[in-house]
Formats: sequence, C-alpha cells, structure tokens
Amino acid sequence: QVQLVESGGGLVQPGGSLRLSCTASGSIFSIGAMGWYRQPPGKQRELVATVDNGGGPDYVDSVKGRFTISRDNAKNTVYLQMNSLKPEDTDVYYCNSRIYSSPTRWNDYWGQGTQVTVSS
Repeated sequence: QVQLVESGGGLVQPGGSLRLSCTASGSIFSIGAMGWYRQPPGKQRELVATVDNGGGPDYVDSVKGRFTISRDNAKNTVYLQMNSLKPEDTDVYYCNSRIYSSPTRWNDYWGQGTQVTVSS
C-alpha cells in the first residue's frame, strides 16, 4: 500500500558529499517520525538520524556536525545530507517512516536501501 523509494547513494572520495532521498507514496494521511539507519558488519542496526514532526532532529554521535536530516512534507520526502564523508560511513542506508493512513492508524515502513561507499 505504501512504498518508500530511496535514491542518492553512490561512490564518493573521503571528504566528499552525498545527499540521500527517500520518498513515500501510496495511501498517506500524514507522516510521523522519519529516520535513516545503517548496519555496520557484525553490529546492530544503528539509527543514524531521525526527525519528528515539527523538526527536532537527532543524530548518532559519529555523524554530528557532518550529516543533516531534513524533511519536505509536501513531497513526502526525507533527506540526509552527508558531508565530510569518511570510509567508516560506508554502508547500506535505509530510510524508515511511520506513516498514518488516518489520524489513528499507522504502520512503519522501510525503504529498499541505497549503497554509500566512501573510498579513494
């Protein structure tokens, strides 16, 4: 019913930038929290950044000052601007969103993932 489609990943040199996008489509009344996740090898899934309704972004410590999460509700889209990228940022990035089909009914959805590779 609802689908999240990600784009913007790719190969970039250390110190470079990428902007990830995640757009929701389908039966959408409103969108709650939106976030970006990654899962380094051998580690638990990590919440990279999240933004609630009305703003209020939060970030994992390792990306603070380098990444910026934003949302455009008119476009049903969440972005992750990634600057000063480091090799350790390499991962598949997944967006997640709580999407309401009515004022009281919601489900959480995942994007398909987009590969970010930071390498010389």
